[in-house]
Amino acid sequence: MKGTILIVDDERGQREILQTILEGEGHRTVAVSGAREALETLEGREFDIILTDLKMQGMSGMELMEQVLTDDPQQCTIMMTAHGTVDSAVEAMKLGAFDYLEKPLERDNLLLTLRRALERVSLVKENRALHRKLEETNAIPNIIGAHPKMKEVYRVITKIAPTNSTVLIYGESGTGKELVASAIHDGSPRKEKPFFAINCAAIPETLMESELFGHEKGAFTGASSREIGIFEAADGGTVFLDEIGEMSVAMQAKLLRAIQTKEIRRVGGKVNVPVDVRILSATNRELEAEIRRGGFREDLFYRLNVIRINLPPLRERGSDIATLADFFVRKYSSQSGIGVKGISRPALKLVMNYSWPGNVRQLESVIERGVLMAESDQIEPSDLPIEVTEGLSQAGWVPFELPADGIQFEELEKNLIIKAMERADWVIAKAAPLLGMSYKTLQYRLEKFGIEKPG
Repeated sequence: MKGTILIVDDERGQREILQTILEGEGHRTVAVSGAREALETLEGREFDIILTDLKMQGMSGMELMEQVLTDDPQQCTIMMTAHGTVDSAVEAMKLGAFDYLEKPLERDNLLLTLRRALERVSLVKENRALHRKLEETNAIPNIIGAHPKMKEVYRVITKIAPTNSTVLIYGESGTGKELVASAIHDGSPRKEKPFFAINCAAIPETLMESELFGHEKGAFTGASSREIGIFEAADGGTVFLDEIGEMSVAMQAKLLRAIQTKEIRRVGGKVNVPVDVRILSATNRELEAEIRRGGFREDLFYRLNVIRINLPPLRERGSDIATLADFFVRKYSSQSGIGVKGISRPALKLVMNYSWPGNVRQLESVIERGVLMAESDQIEPSDLPIEVTEGLSQAGWVPFELPADGIQFEELEKNLIIKAMERADWVIAKAAPLLGMSYKTLQYRLEKFGIEKPG
């Protein structure tokens, strides 16, 4: 790997020796006699590495480095120091120098340090290129990806955001459905009005109506005062109903009426309150199948499904993984104040080859962990969790050989559900995550198979 190197030393003989060694290895060099001359040279061109002496007449190498790093924090600088000033060189590394070399320089040590520095420079350049690509291809703020499937998502968002149409967003957990809903709101005439997001799976059925429509004082035990619901609070804005498939059929009927009449009635109230909200909803389930089994109202489905957006899982847009990973490295490195600048090639290969069952949310979590665990300025394979380094799914993947005569799949499913329930002490809310199911889905399967707690 060859690079361009700026040599800064006030000893002419030292400059000439360094140029001879480095140019003999194929590097391009420029040599100057002092820090101020170096700053003038840097105004006209870029260098991969600045190799500077620490002690020089006039401006010191430390002062040069501080000024250079102020202009470009990622500029690679190596400090050369005499034996008696090693402590100062170590201090320079704390301030941002890549490394230091003790004089008299040893040729092999010099070349080894430069090789490591150029590898770091190469990663920085790749990250910058990814950043530029991100800025060029990120058509919608906060949503990252240049894969054709994501470009189609951008196209639909841009097309329908200025309208008042309801939108149903399909996607697996962790694909960014709320980000899409927020982007639609931000691109609409309602963007100055409130945006409320509610997870239908996280609110008990008994509280859902009050959460959406509010309640009057005395409507139920504990209702000590009137409370307005999300629909009233969002008047003029947007309501995003995530995991709409988890809403009870009874509540679906009340939601349908609110959409049709543009009015709500608080729990315990006697008057209708007009509201103007745009409804966006999302699900990770096929609602058409829920309609067939009676778990979702067909008339509500057609009200919600005027525009449909399909968010692809991360495994179907693998070309976006490196860009996303780079974005999260910069995000969490900045937030934590840790100087992690990228992902090493071996670590990136593991990240690229992983299936990401938890999608973008899981990738973000893994990269955040990598930034916090990193021992250098790169995330290495040892900084990644075992499911990524060994190619396992987050839930834990075990090899399974399909018998030649096949299996009874329903019996296998039933046995897995029983084992999960036993591990969770027969608490559905604890067992559902073990199986990758929602509470409602597991409840349905327990009824389907007639599974009950023994005794």
